[in-house]
Amino acid sequence: MSIENRSIFEEEHHVFRDSFRRFCDEEVTPYTEDWIEDGIVSREAWLKAGENGFLAPFVDEEYGGLGLKDFRYSMIMIEELAMVGESGFAIGLHNDVIAPYLDSYATDEQKRRWLPKVCSGEAILAVAMTEPDAGSDLQAIKTRIEDKGDHYLLNGSKVYISNGILADIVIVAAKSDEGINLIVVERGMEGFVRGRNLQKMGLKSQDTAELFFENVKVPKNNLLGELGQGFVYLMQKLAQERIVCAAGAMGSCHFAFEETLDFVKERSAFGTQIGKFQNTRFKMAEMHTEIMIGQTFLDSLVVKLNEGTLTADDAAAAKWWCTDLQGRVVDQCVQFHGGAGYMWEYPIARAYVDARITPIFAGTNEIMKEIIGRGLGL
Repeated sequence: MSIENRSIFEEEHHVFRDSFRRFCDEEVTPYTEDWIEDGIVSREAWLKAGENGFLAPFVDEEYGGLGLKDFRYSMIMIEELAMVGESGFAIGLHNDVIAPYLDSYATDEQKRRWLPKVCSGEAILAVAMTEPDAGSDLQAIKTRIEDKGDHYLLNGSKVYISNGILADIVIVAAKSDEGINLIVVERGMEGFVRGRNLQKMGLKSQDTAELFFENVKVPKNNLLGELGQGFVYLMQKLAQERIVCAAGAMGSCHFAFEETLDFVKERSAFGTQIGKFQNTRFKMAEMHTEIMIGQTFLDSLVVKLNEGTLTADDAAAAKWWCTDLQGRVVDQCVQFHGGAGYMWEYPIARAYVDARITPIFAGTNEIMKEIIGRGLGL
């Protein structure tokens, strides 16, 4: 199964993939090394993506989008970035994890204010949920908003926030007496302070930061949705976020497998192509089969996502199984590369360290199993 020749896609998707692949060739691959060294993707790349219609394409045309309400377009972009080994250009996060909150819960005035810039790349998005003492347990967050009449006063801190340095619009989860809320903090608000760009094991080109809110005056019209409904909104969007994670994991599996297939065909040991050894053939056959299984399962859920019938249990199963498979595949692929697999200059080494976060973010895989188990009535 090649990554593009799958029954889930139609002709317009192939045309879109060709267009995005050209974008990656021209605007991503030549700059990947610089982004890794800098620890951040350039704003120019985001603006180029916006110019080409690759940012939040599902947004209605009146707000600057293309009206493409079909997750398969997003899936293609996630896959193609994986296939060029670029893990830090967080288009999937911007497009499919955060922008949907604005699309679903923002007022018309808020949409007109924010979405055109989200689609153009002028405003990069982040969502701030995780805190030093609250990860998977969102109910334990301590960041709070207080009603001060004509504005809210926001205090607290967040950690491990992807796009934390670049972000112009940050959706912050904060408590009030009414419950958890989603409130939008914008670049330049007094008291909004960014910490350092955190040094991570992998995802080297993605900026990840601590965020601090010190008596930030946030206008009342920056509240997203209704007061106290933030937890509900977060739960409603987590299923799609987990499909995004699964899509990235499967893209990484395809990438690692293709890199390794080429390597084992070219490298020899004891006078024999290492791909000809029985152990290599069997392990490659196993990985190929598992990747087909995982991709077929995920594709079936993307159809459900488009139809509006995706369940939280199925999304959790995909997130757990696909990211677990990713870890096993990249580990085996490093093994087949031998000493070369341990060298940073080889893309498989980067894929290996990048993969380690995927069983952790968007809810740990242990939490995914809890969701699945509870869905079984256990």
